[in-house]
Amino acid sequence: MIVVTGATGNIGRPLTQALAAADEQVTAVSRHTAAVPNGVRHVTADLAEPAGLKPALAGAKALFLLLSGDLHAAGARPADIIGQAAASGVRRVVLLSTLGVVTRPFGATRIAMRALEDMLRESGLEWAILRPGGFASNALWWAESVRTQQVVAAPFGDVGVPIIDPADIAEVAAACLLEDRHAGGEYELTGPEVITPRQQAEALAGALGSPVRFHELTRDEARTAMSQSMPAELADDTLDILGSPSPAELRVSPDVQRVLGRAPRPFADWAARNVAAFR
Repeated sequence: MIVVTGATGNIGRPLTQALAAADEQVTAVSRHTAAVPNGVRHVTADLAEPAGLKPALAGAKALFLLLSGDLHAAGARPADIIGQAAASGVRRVVLLSTLGVVTRPFGATRIAMRALEDMLRESGLEWAILRPGGFASNALWWAESVRTQQVVAAPFGDVGVPIIDPADIAEVAAACLLEDRHAGGEYELTGPEVITPRQQAEALAGALGSPVRFHELTRDEARTAMSQSMPAELADDTLDILGSPSPAELRVSPDVQRVLGRAPRPFADWAARNVAAFR
C-alpha cells in the first residue's frame, strides 16, 4: 500500500489517480473528508499531529510526504512524520521539498526543509527528494479576478521563471514511489521554458478565447494577499524568487525528461486543461 498526504491538492489528487490506475492499493490522507477514486481508502488526519497518521500508515510500503504551509512555520515538527513512518514499517518515502533549498539555502523555511531532507537521508529508509520550482497552479490565485474582471493581477509582470505543471510533479512522484531505480534520487523539477506573469495572462486569454488584461501589483500588495494563505515569511521568500530569480532559478532542469522520458508540459497546456476555473 502507498500513502499519499495532501491527497486532495494539485499534486496529491493526480498522484492518487495515477497510483490507483496502476492497480496499487492507495490510502489518501487529507485534513478534511474528500472524494477519492474508486478503490482508494481515505483517512482524515492532520500532519501537525503525526501520531494521528498511525492508522493510515499501518501496512504501508511507501509514503508521499507533502507538507502544508503551516508545517513550514516556526514550532512545527514535520520530522516526527518520518519517525512515525519508520515506526510503522514504511520502507520508502518520497518527499516534496523545494528548489529553494539549493538556490536560497539560508532562508528560514529553506533551512527547515534542508534539515528535513537530511533527516530523511539518515533515517535508514529508502528515499527520493523532489525539488520543484514555481507551480503553474499558482495561477489559480487569479481565477476569481479573471472570471469577474478579465484581469490578472500579479507582481513582477515581466520577470519569469520556468514554472512546472503539478501533474508532471505527480507523475515523477509516482515513478519514484514505484520504481527502485529512483531510490536516492534528488530531482529538480521545472517547466520547459521561462514564462512571465504577463505571458501567463496571455496564455489564459488564449485558452479562454477572450481578452485578459494584466495589472501589476506592488510587492507590498502581493505580500498582503499571499499572507492570507501562507506564513508571511514564506510569502517573502516566494516574492524574493519571483522578483529577482537567480541563474539557478532560471535554469530549465532536464530531470522531468530524465524520469518520465518526455519533456515537461508548458504553461499553455495547464491553462487549457484548467480553463473551466477561469470562466
